[in-house]
This record gives sequence, C-alpha cells and structure tokens, in this order.
Amino acid sequence: MAIIVNDVKLLQFVEDVFLTFGITKEQAHICADNLVLADLRGIPSHGVARLKRYVDGMKNGTILPLAKPVVVKEAPSTATIDGQAGLGQVIAHFATTMAIAKAQKNGVGIVTVRNSNHYGIAGYYSKMILEAGLLGISMTNSAPLVVPTFGKEMIIGTNPISLTAPTKRNRPFFMDMATSVVPRGKLEVYDRLEKPLPEGWAVNSAGNVTTSAAEVLKNMTARAGGGILPLGGEGELFSGYKGYGMAVLVDILCGVLSGGAYGDMVDSKGPNGETQPAQVGHFFMALNIENFVEMDVFKEKMDDFIDRLKNSSKAEGQHRIFIHGEKEYELFEKHKKEGVPLQEKVHEILKTIGAERNVAFAL
Repeated sequence: MAIIVNDVKLLQFVEDVFLTFGITKEQAHICADNLVLADLRGIPSHGVARLKRYVDGMKNGTILPLAKPVVVKEAPSTATIDGQAGLGQVIAHFATTMAIAKAQKNGVGIVTVRNSNHYGIAGYYSKMILEAGLLGISMTNSAPLVVPTFGKEMIIGTNPISLTAPTKRNRPFFMDMATSVVPRGKLEVYDRLEKPLPEGWAVNSAGNVTTSAAEVLKNMTARAGGGILPLGGEGELFSGYKGYGMAVLVDILCGVLSGGAYGDMVDSKGPNGETQPAQVGHFFMALNIENFVEMDVFKEKMDDFIDRLKNSSKAEGQHRIFIHGEKEYELFEKHKKEGVPLQEKVHEILKTIGAERNVAFAL
C-alpha cells in the first residue's frame, strides 16, 4: 500500500536532512531535488528511497559532503574534474554547468568526472542541458552489479545513459535508461514488495537465472557471485552482449577517459570489506544545435520523427506507441497534482532518518 505525500513537503524534508551534514542550502536543494524528481517522474528506484544510502555514506566517510570538486585539466571545449569523493549530485551539477557554458561559447562542452559518488538519476543533468536550449548527454558508471555475457561475477555497473533533445510541438525527447535489464533499485522495490522477479532480470551465484530478489541482493552485498543481467538478458539469443557493450562504452567514457575508476574498481567496499570512497565517474556533453543546423529545423525534424514513431502501426491489441520520457512526463503531472506515492517501508525509513537527524517529519 502506498502513502501519498506532498512533493513540496517531501522536498523540504529531504533538503533539511542533507543540511544536517553542513552543506549549503543550494547544495542540499540539488541533492533533494534530484531524488524527489525521480519519484515525481515515476522512478521510485532512484527516489527518496535512496536517501538512506547517502546518509549512511556521509556518516561512514565514503561520501565527503564538504569536499569541493577540483578542475584538474581544461581546454576551451573540455574539462576533467576530480570530485574529491564528495556528493555526486553536487559534483555532477558543477560539471554540467561547466559543460553548458563551454557549449554556449564554443559549440560543444564535454566534461568528465572522476572520484565522485552516485549522482542520482542521469536525466537530471541532461535535463539541465535541455533547459539551456542545448542537446544533452549524461552518463555515469556505477558499482559492479552486472555480470558480463556468459559471466557470473558482477564486474560492471548498471551504467545509465540519458539524452535530451528540444522539440517545438511535442514534449522534449527525454531518454534515461540503464544499460542493464533493470537497475538495482528495481530489485529493491521487488524485495520490499516481496514479489518474484521476472525471469531474465538476474542470475544467482552459479550464473543461472533466478526470480528471488532477496537472493540476488544478498549475494550482491556479500559479493558472493551472480547479479543483474545486461540489457538484452542472458546469453546471445536476445543480444545481451549489446547491453554489455553499452555498459563498457559508458565505463570507457566515464572511467577510463576521466583517468578514474572503471568496472569493479568502482566500489565503496574495499577488497577486505573495508569502506572506501566509491570512485564513481561521470560524463557530460552539451551540444549547441545551432552549430550543426538551425534550431527551428532541428525542432521541426524532431517533431516529425516523434510523430512518425507515434503514428506508426500498432501491434495487435495495442493502442499507443510511447516516446522515451513520455510516461514520465505524464506521471510527473499526475504526482504534482495528486501527490507522490511512497511505499510504507520507504515512509518508515524516512521517518527513522528524520528522528536520527533531528529533522521534523510531517509528510
């Protein structure tokens, strides 16, 4: 059963929790806004259910909330940033702002980040670029949760990719997806609901498909083998190797290109079980569309492309073809009007965090 809460009150609560760690009001807002936006857009796996992850990280020292990102290499259109193990959302916002400024001045802005932490939903940053009137790309590597094709050991992350593009008549194009079948958060949702996983989402320690979310999550925590499958699923029949390749692409751009960590090096747990900074890497690219084609032409072509997709013939029994981001836009409007649904367990977790951090809980 879901508990419906007001998004403004939820945002304020999460912001107040972040403020207890000594960061600025602006920084706390960025972190809270990212989490609440995920819930508003119908992505509870990356919403306020993740707040405990950040609180625990700041308490155990894997996330250093007062750290400031440092620019270690810069050219007119590019830069590399060391996040100094700070809050991923704050670091990513800083890097995206820089990419936007470079694109507005030079036509393209590409910024890579090393030594960061989990930055929330990838689409938060491509959305920033979109709102600046540019075409935006956001990627991040993540802790090893995914097994490579034919493997049984978690060696790569869910490594999401987000791309946003402006339109004239239609809602802007807004793609935000993991390169795995599902993100870890989706397994956590199924575990909280005590529901079996669909076959083909994850494998057990022997590398065989399992429907037990609890088993997979337990193995993940213990590093006992198994994990989530790449986009496409098990083996080669449904091209799981393509999702595997996309995840590697993200790791190359986020980890190798930034001079940071990649693959199983991205982890807040050390080889002996000790806690350590996760060393997450990010990649942001902003493109000034006018440097390639007139903005009106681009928007008209985007609208035409979207119309062609949506108006193409539907499969038997289907009545609508969706465009990436479309369902999320509609859920955002619904949740702004009717409130944000939180699972009871998430509501209780937030209540507990509020008590621990001495933050009023009135949702």
